[in-house]
Amino acid sequence: MSCEPDPAVLYPDVAAHGSLAAALQAAAADQGMSLPLAVTPSDPLRHATFTSVVPHRHASYIAARHHERSWSIGGSSNNRTMICGNTKDIRALPHVIRGWAEGASLDEIRQAATFDLLTGRFEVPDNNPVDVIASEWQWLLKDADHTDWPQYQALIQSAHAEPKLRRLYPFTSHWALSFSNTPDYPFSPSFVSINSPVGTGDYTIRERWNRPALHHVTTAAEAIAIAVGRIPADLLQTSPENPAQDS
Repeated sequence: MSCEPDPAVLYPDVAAHGSLAAALQAAAADQGMSLPLAVTPSDPLRHATFTSVVPHRHASYIAARHHERSWSIGGSSNNRTMICGNTKDIRALPHVIRGWAEGASLDEIRQAATFDLLTGRFEVPDNNPVDVIASEWQWLLKDADHTDWPQYQALIQSAHAEPKLRRLYPFTSHWALSFSNTPDYPFSPSFVSINSPVGTGDYTIRERWNRPALHHVTTAAEAIAIAVGRIPADLLQTSPENPAQDS
């Protein structure tokens, strides 16, 4: 079993400032900025939080990795992650923190970042279900596109191309794709769960990800056709309308 390095050894520059929050403030001061950072008392050398003037942006964090020298950043809006990324350069963080804290748009924050940062979601200040669902689809498409898994990419793209499914909230469990008529947990009862093959193999359709297989098909289009056929009638009637996504 590998021993976790002492954070003061892995991050001596941070330790010299007494906390990650103080080290980030010093890096920001070198760039002419002051940041709304707070120390995390339970782990001051590896964790700090920051707030935003935008009310739907929740308190966000900077966290140092335990076994290698790098920092991750996360920021949520209405309980959904909007920004997350990782960098080995602490000097790259202040501009991102300031943008999030001062209410800059996600595009402006992306332009200020020197590392891959945005999840692909867009912010929905009023948390209305139609836009939250559209935002989640946008994230799922980007996430699939960044995987080296063409079968999974085909599944997500085929599902998004189907208007009856595009009106539903997409979510994954163990990489199996399912749908809900509400974007808020608890989700509506599962009517389908689709697993993508890795390499050769079939798409597997279940009612839930851990239930017995109902169908095996060779293409994403076939899997989506089965999923559409399994949508309960009452779910079609109650799912949010989304004309903008049907174009």
